[in-house]
Amino acid sequence: MKVLVAPDKFKGSLTAGEVASAVAAGLADVHPALTVATLPVADGGEGTVDAAVAAGYRRVPVPARGPTGAPLTASYAVRGGTAVVELAEASGLPRLPGPPEPLTATSAGTGDVIAAAVRAGCRRIVLGVGGSACTDGGAGLVSALGARLLDDAGRDLPLGGAALSRLASLDLSGMDLSEVDFELAGDVGNPLCGPDGAAFVYGPQKGASRGDVEVLDAALRHWASVAGPGFASRAGAGAAGGAGFAAMALLGARMRPGIELLLDLLGFDDAVAGAALVVTGEGSLDRQTLSGKAPAGVARAARAAGLPCVAVSGRCLLSAADLAEAGIAAAYALTDLEPDPARCMAEAAPLLRRLARRVAVDHLGD
Repeated sequence: MKVLVAPDKFKGSLTAGEVASAVAAGLADVHPALTVATLPVADGGEGTVDAAVAAGYRRVPVPARGPTGAPLTASYAVRGGTAVVELAEASGLPRLPGPPEPLTATSAGTGDVIAAAVRAGCRRIVLGVGGSACTDGGAGLVSALGARLLDDAGRDLPLGGAALSRLASLDLSGMDLSEVDFELAGDVGNPLCGPDGAAFVYGPQKGASRGDVEVLDAALRHWASVAGPGFASRAGAGAAGGAGFAAMALLGARMRPGIELLLDLLGFDDAVAGAALVVTGEGSLDRQTLSGKAPAGVARAARAAGLPCVAVSGRCLLSAADLAEAGIAAAYALTDLEPDPARCMAEAAPLLRRLARRVAVDHLGD
């Protein structure tokens, strides 16, 4: 018998690979002869490059700018001519060297990583958009790829979202990416501007005050009027502080649900062949899970393959009806074993191994 273990990370405690290893160990405790295939997954946010590397892609470290412009080392994953770039690798909240800088934080480092991949010969870029520290509409990203954002005196704008209000013209003559195919992997359907846009919905998570949010939203509106007004209202334009907008408007990117795109890239169909059960999971199974997070995507793929799917998590806030609607037959949470959330975080791996034993008994017999 074979089981496929395809979880996302438990944020703050375990990577997706560590989750998969703990679950595999617990299943093997009950059924030593069981064949367990592991496929750590991601939905385009943090952990996307790690998931690609676990699936056989090669990690490539490159110098890049962080969200404040400070130098750092980020990585992309490559196989053949395809590069998997994770925006959070260079431009994510964990990359901030100090307090958030909502008005000046930039996505330029993500552009640095893409530029390195293109120089290395990659002609397909899969960009995971999630977890950003910036709300600059992707302006920093395209500037790193050769675009020039100029004020009314012909000077380059400083980096950051707030400066976009002073944009007078956009020069794309130095950005030749016509032979590069861009795909966006993300689960955010927000437009660029307005009450459901990047600044209002996600700006406060990046340290923006109410006043900052209004400044950023106005700047993004102006940016869109120059860079591509027809794209601002598209679903996903507000992803990663508006990086989705710039990628679609200026790079010709197509957006797909992150988990669907990543499952294709990671080889889910091959990994699931011959399996009798799929186990997925993430740190918190909640309403966001139902709107396109990794476990829901894995469950859909399992159902399409005619297989049952169960989930493990740190906590589960979904009802049995919610789980059934998502295609998840049962859910097992660390809090079922340990009610103290702090201990769940600190002892996640051994608790998860115990939880997987329950999965084995319940779904594979004892």
